[in-house]
Amino acid sequence: MDVDGPLIPFGGPSTPRPGGYPTYLPPAGRPDEGMNPLLARIDPRLGPRLAATGCELVWATTWMDDANAYVAPWLGLPELPVVLWPDETDEDMAERERTGLHWKTRPLVARAAGRPFVWVDDEITGADRAWVAAHHPGRALLHRVDPRDGLTDADFGALAEWLDTP
Repeated sequence: MDVDGPLIPFGGPSTPRPGGYPTYLPPAGRPDEGMNPLLARIDPRLGPRLAATGCELVWATTWMDDANAYVAPWLGLPELPVVLWPDETDEDMAERERTGLHWKTRPLVARAAGRPFVWVDDEITGADRAWVAAHHPGRALLHRVDPRDGLTDADFGALAEWLDTP
């Protein structure tokens, strides 16, 4: 799960928030100094919906451990595993420049280790889907979220449909 885009929508300040959508408060015991002001855009109701998918949730974000420190508590989620991003090799960078492959694609496929997985992000492209299809033996759903809106009911519907399909 990526944070920027799927959980923090970038629709702009004119994007209305749903009714009852609370303002961000730092988790108890955590200072809010230097906090990203975009955290106020996270809809805390997404947490229970993500937990209800039945998936092993994993942070796949540049937020790294900060996702557990700030985002997970706001969503009511427990501490989640975090994908550690390896340094890109020259070969990785050349392939990315040549094909448009996202820098997260290889590490996520490696982490999945052949198991079915869902990747939710706002930067997924056809190049990532093609690479995963060619290099991952298990089922995979690479679900692109519109970063203007973040996760929506339609996104959760697509995830549920894929998860319900053997």
